Amino acid sequence: MILNIRIGYGIDVHRLEKNLPLFIGGLQIESELGAVGHSDADVLLHAICDALLGAANLRDIGYHFSDTDPKFKGIDSKILLTEVMKLIEGKGYHVVNVDCTVVLERPKLNPHIPEIQKFVAAILKVDIDGVSIKATTHERVDSFGESRAVKAYAACLLNK
Repeated sequence: MILNIRIGYGIDVHRLEKNLPLFIGGLQIESELGAVGHSDADVLLHAICDALLGAANLRDIGYHFSDTDPKFKGIDSKILLTEVMKLIEGKGYHVVNVDCTVVLERPKLNPHIPEIQKFVAAILKVDIDGVSIKATTHERVDSFGESRAVKAYAACLLNK
């Protein structure tokens, strides 16, 4: 049997500022600070998009959804991830699993992880067991630990 599997890796970072919404994994999270970006700045979905695109050798999220294109201004990142899924399915791939980590000092994400997993699993067309979401802080060190930024890492496995 010939295996046709691909591993992808993605990372995304957004600055945090007051008076903006905070979206993580398709869920708006109550927070004093929100992420700055051209779209809704959903750091987790952007990292997942990059992991999937990389695994399928389809470049990166900025290539497909330019932050200079007005049609993507404020766009819901669930739409972007849905479009990425169409691209990888167009190459004959499906998602086996994703493993993600979000770096955010506050608010705490652990209470929201089950709901985020549901959003992501539905878009990726996998069971919830195929979506691992972890949260960590930077222990008040650097821009992430000082709540000036949020970061997400994502790894994925695709199969054809």
